[in-house]
Amino acid sequence: MRRWQSVVLGLLLITGIAAGGYFAYVRLVQQGPTLADALRRYGTAARSRMRPYIERAGIAYPPQRLALLVFKRERRLSIWAEDRGRWRYLRAYPILAASGNAGPKLREGDYQVPEGLYRIAWLNPASSYHLSMKVDYPNAFDRAMAARDGRTRLGGDIFIHGKNLSIGCVAIGDPAIEELFTLVADTGAGRVRVVIAPNDVRTRGAIAPPSPPLWIGQLYASIAAALREFPVAEESDFAFDVRGMRKEPKVLAVP
Repeated sequence: MRRWQSVVLGLLLITGIAAGGYFAYVRLVQQGPTLADALRRYGTAARSRMRPYIERAGIAYPPQRLALLVFKRERRLSIWAEDRGRWRYLRAYPILAASGNAGPKLREGDYQVPEGLYRIAWLNPASSYHLSMKVDYPNAFDRAMAARDGRTRLGGDIFIHGKNLSIGCVAIGDPAIEELFTLVADTGAGRVRVVIAPNDVRTRGAIAPPSPPLWIGQLYASIAAALREFPVAEESDFAFDVRGMRKEPKVLAVP
């Protein structure tokens, strides 16, 4: 074999090996961490932090079902767990960021956190916001009202996630999302309800946005009906300090 042919063959072999390594790296990066990876990394500590709340509620772990109540005005996410057919309050997290105002999400790019009755579609262990959980907006009601109004491009990609930034999502910070992500994964995302309200309508009427859609009353009636299952008095441990800043709930000591 001539010398130049040997050189070319060597270069091709080196390039092939390098390219193979590069594409293997790209595939690894694209795949990212799995749900199992996230639970291995955060699950043990998250379950330990959640244990006092589970024991205070007197329920088995993991819960049979979960309900996540999101109150936009109060900037609070409350967690309830079902045990033997009864809903029991677990704890609440402050919402660190949520863009928009009172009122449902109507279109892509309006930066609104949606309002209504939702589910957790799936869990994202490779989120840009630490960890995240996809809310199934737009749901059947959202699509039906959009068809009535003649609206298209409803938007999507609504998540409950970590960090403290939001463009239409609900951000609760990294430690909180580790706990909630683990709790939802252990319970099963398909057994989680999400109620997103403009404010806590259990204590006052719903705060309607300026120029609300004609069907806003129907939406808020469904939200109010869903929230009746969760007595507001049981959430009284979510306190405020003298400056109005939200504090962590006081948890009774567990022997």
